[in-house]
Amino acid sequence: MARSTIEQWRMFKAVAEQGGFQQAADVIYKSQSSIHHAVHKMEELLGVTLFQTEGRKTQLTAAGEQLLRRVNYLLAETERMENVALNLKSGVESSLPIAVDEAFPRDVLYQALAAVSSEYPLIRIELMETILTGANELLSQGKVEIALSPFTLPNNLSEDICQVEFIAVAGAAHPLNVPARMLSLEELKSCRQIVLRDSALEQKKDVGWLGSEQRWTVSHVGTSIELLRKNLGFAWLPRTAVQPYLDDGSLVPLQLPRGSSRSSSFYLNFNDADTLGPVARCFIGHLRYLLP
Repeated sequence: MARSTIEQWRMFKAVAEQGGFQQAADVIYKSQSSIHHAVHKMEELLGVTLFQTEGRKTQLTAAGEQLLRRVNYLLAETERMENVALNLKSGVESSLPIAVDEAFPRDVLYQALAAVSSEYPLIRIELMETILTGANELLSQGKVEIALSPFTLPNNLSEDICQVEFIAVAGAAHPLNVPARMLSLEELKSCRQIVLRDSALEQKKDVGWLGSEQRWTVSHVGTSIELLRKNLGFAWLPRTAVQPYLDDGSLVPLQLPRGSSRSSSFYLNFNDADTLGPVARCFIGHLRYLLP
């Protein structure tokens, strides 16, 4: 069991930062004698000297300096715990678990999260990145409060929140792009397709064109982009995810007679609006504002 108290450490910190017992007393509204007694008691309990006096100046010892670094963390954590308790008392969530499909526009997501964090700086965001039906599965399991998914909920209402464009792309030096030409279906079938794996554990779905004779299946959009940039295949990926690589020329859109791009609706899903706390409602509000 700890023999020192948080209040004693607060007094110790005040003396260290203010440079003396009287200065600390003026700042934290304690008597000089009570602060001196608290610090002296700590020195006796811990068996170390925390301060030394040089002339009229009170300075930390080497041991005091080392303990001050740890005390700053201790007191900051104490303040966080108190604030979390106040949030819980007022009905504010301590965390916000969200499932987001990897194809959802990242800029919008990050802006919404930043806005929430500025309003609720102590909130702990738990972001679970998913593919296809994975977000809705996590929602149905109660592991998240909100899901941003390309699929509606089967037994609940879903809000159509945005459209995401998927385009067919390959590396600049991939045979499908060299030479640049209109491609036939046969050419597409003969090349390797990079496909995203559904992250759900149950009732997985395959979406989009899957006509290639050879396929590599990966778990993340980032992995797919890496493989494409190494000219190891082609894929349909969100324009927002590949736009930087289209701009630098490392990826090139495929020229197809039809189907080179498609749009998919993305949905804002949650189970019961009445159970959403203020932080969840704040996040939803910012999403709606940011998405036209």
